[in-house]
Amino acid sequence: MSFYLDGLSLVFVLLISGIGTGIVLYTQGYLHGHPQQGRFYAFLLLFMASMLGVVLSDNIITLFIFWELTSFSSYLLIGFNHESEKARASALMALFVTGVGGLFLFAGLVLLAQTAGASELSAMRVSDVAFTESPLYVPMLLLILIGAFTKSAQMPFHFWLPRAMEAPTPASAYLHSSTMVKAGIYLLARVHPMLGDTSWWTIILCAVGGITMLGAAAMALRQTILKPLLAYSTVSALGAMTMMLGMGVPYAAKAVIVFLVAHGLYKATLFLVAGALDHETGEKNTDALGGLRRAMPYTACAGVLAALSMIGLPPFLGFIGKESLYGAALGATQWNFSLTMTAVLASMLFMFVAWRAGLKPFVGTHAQTPKHPHDPPWSMRVGPLLLALLGLIFGVFPMLLSPLTAQAASAIYGESLAVKLTLWHGINLPLLLSLVTLAGGVAIVIARDALLHVTRLMLPWSRVGPTAVYDAWLKGIQDIASWQTRLLQNGHLRYYTIVIVSTALGLIGYSLIGRGLPFPIPQSSFDLNLTDMLLFAVLVVAIVAAVVFRSRLASVAALGVVGYGVAMIYVLYGAPDLAMTQIVIETLTLLLLILAFYHLPPFANLSTRSEHARDLLVSLGVGAVMTLLVLTALSNPGYSTISPYFAETAVEKAHGRNIVNVILVDYRALDTLGEITVLALAGLGGYALLKLKPGGRRRR
Repeated sequence: MSFYLDGLSLVFVLLISGIGTGIVLYTQGYLHGHPQQGRFYAFLLLFMASMLGVVLSDNIITLFIFWELTSFSSYLLIGFNHESEKARASALMALFVTGVGGLFLFAGLVLLAQTAGASELSAMRVSDVAFTESPLYVPMLLLILIGAFTKSAQMPFHFWLPRAMEAPTPASAYLHSSTMVKAGIYLLARVHPMLGDTSWWTIILCAVGGITMLGAAAMALRQTILKPLLAYSTVSALGAMTMMLGMGVPYAAKAVIVFLVAHGLYKATLFLVAGALDHETGEKNTDALGGLRRAMPYTACAGVLAALSMIGLPPFLGFIGKESLYGAALGATQWNFSLTMTAVLASMLFMFVAWRAGLKPFVGTHAQTPKHPHDPPWSMRVGPLLLALLGLIFGVFPMLLSPLTAQAASAIYGESLAVKLTLWHGINLPLLLSLVTLAGGVAIVIARDALLHVTRLMLPWSRVGPTAVYDAWLKGIQDIASWQTRLLQNGHLRYYTIVIVSTALGLIGYSLIGRGLPFPIPQSSFDLNLTDMLLFAVLVVAIVAAVVFRSRLASVAALGVVGYGVAMIYVLYGAPDLAMTQIVIETLTLLLLILAFYHLPPFANLSTRSEHARDLLVSLGVGAVMTLLVLTALSNPGYSTISPYFAETAVEKAHGRNIVNVILVDYRALDTLGEITVLALAGLGGYALLKLKPGGRRRR
């Protein structure tokens, strides 16, 4: 449990706790009167603590534990409306994708620690280990990247994030715009000093980030429901941050922090605005919303400010974030033209999302909605208004963020970087690209109907996308589980016994055969007398009788003879205490079986000849393997010091002269406790069999 705070962690801590405060206030009004509001707060605060643990953890095991806790708590939040089948399915999808990614991440972190010779991230960053030259570099990099990509919804793992919009709006605004989905971005930034600046790193991050940025932005075009629309644009923004982290230039380290903060502020605001529109108008479809600026002035103010920041207009922080993105793409060491064009095209599509989610509901003519529109209570206004205003304040006074951005960028790049944020950089290429973006965005808004028609033509292709693969895989798992259940969990105790015994027989037999043939035979001689031979004959006759008798009670009595015969063996070979235990247990078992079988229906032979033959083979096999196991143990007695140790220390350390009792009570106390528990449960089961008579059940 070691923690570490630097500039990078501090940026995330401020986002998590700051936006989280607004979300908590917003929830008070959004879920007012909900019978499970307290449960939602518990899940939300659990997630907040888990996310803070991720960004503050210095030990990789601690980081992984908190990483998994974010997946678990987000599962609870996404499935909060647990009576909805869609909510449950979406929660399972998010947990499955991020959980599988977490396993890959854990393997990668273990390789990272093995290479570094330390498990603390702070020690790794200052160590002299050449991570990129290690033979484990490629596997550890790929494993860690898969973990980060699944958490931050990079293609092809992006499909879970839009489906997660089944969560209540406060959870969507918090988890899926500002915090959880950025855990992968944090992880990539954190390991950049150790694993970055290689061709593998640059190619994978720039390619995956660029495809995600442009592809998700295009997918957002055909969305008309507010939350999925914002979700796809969030995936696109996460792709932009991944792409910037792959560029490997100092300017990109600064750009990703500015873009991160700007996106967190305006996207959380737009989600909260979307929740307010749904809450107060009863309408989620943007095509059915319009002209609400007079009915909902505070919500309109927050929505418009956030939309302008997302568009990237000055003097908002979103403008500085977009300029930083363009500057980083232009200065990239590889593919700067392709990266720049990707950023420009995606930013044009961002304008369409900002117009549809933050401007269209409040401009134009008033549209009829299911509910009479009005502003939500103040608890739902404070958060979005404050976040939107912060986007404006930090845009007008960017120097407020310069010290923190410098510290965070230095932590990402691994070297001290000087950062000076300004709103105006003069007339340069990024500014010209911003003007091109603005013109292109306006053209997309005007030609939106034609573009929507084109995107609808692509719908059939979605049937073969990653969502379809996930659905097919999940159905396959369920089908296999059903087949396995029908095969193994068939309700017949004899089949359960055969499976368990056969599995043990196969494993032990394989191990014995692996020792080689012939099997060892103990060298000690066996002095058999008349008493031993008579006892052996009685045991054989009793065993055969238990098998061939057609009466249950007779078979139980024959088994009792076998048990008492074993007790006689203990007596003849000097173990009277074991004999007493055997007699007591055998008597108790015999009585319970007789009392239980008394209530069963008459005996019926339901087994065929082939089943009898199968049972005989399994029984002979078990006997043969157990015999060989005993012979092997006798021929090669291992751990010869254990028995003398027990004999020497029984009186001195355990204060007992009966060595067997000392072993049971002291040396193997927990094992004995388990046996006592089993006997207690068996006794309760026997008591239930005796008391719960069929007639009593009918009367009840």
